[in-house]
Amino acid sequence: MLDGVQRREEILRQLGQSERPLSASRFAKEFGVSRQIIVGDVALLRAAGEEIIATARGYLLENQAEQGFLKKIAVQHEAKDTRIELETIVANGGEIVDVIVEHALYGELVGGLHIQNQRDIDDFITAYRNTNANLLSDLTNGIHLHTIRYQKPEDIEKIQAALLEKGILYQE
Repeated sequence: MLDGVQRREEILRQLGQSERPLSASRFAKEFGVSRQIIVGDVALLRAAGEEIIATARGYLLENQAEQGFLKKIAVQHEAKDTRIELETIVANGGEIVDVIVEHALYGELVGGLHIQNQRDIDDFITAYRNTNANLLSDLTNGIHLHTIRYQKPEDIEKIQAALLEKGILYQE
């Protein structure tokens, strides 16, 4: 069994080689420790300056996610339309980096998503249904922001036009 330092080095090595998020549960099983130990390892790595992003599907290194352009867009829809929203963004060349809502008490709340493809969408929707958790947008009558990563300037225009057509793009 690896000690804490070796385990954290191995977590970093694997994250550096992976193109997909790696879950704390996966690491826990591999290293024979609890999921909470892995969460603590990641917290220590972050405190030491490692740029690790936590998503709903696991961890990834920030530099793996930093390609293309970023733009925040405002959207509004009911929970039942979440899949349509995500599929529209991905189908038009976007990655949904996060979701942001404005909370009366806490201010801005941000949830990392990093949804890039249909499999990510399916995983997110499955997790949403299986956990009985509420979407952040439930706090704001469906109004929320997404940070979108895209490769070409025309991609964001296509994304916004498609969301507008579906009645999801928020407009005054």
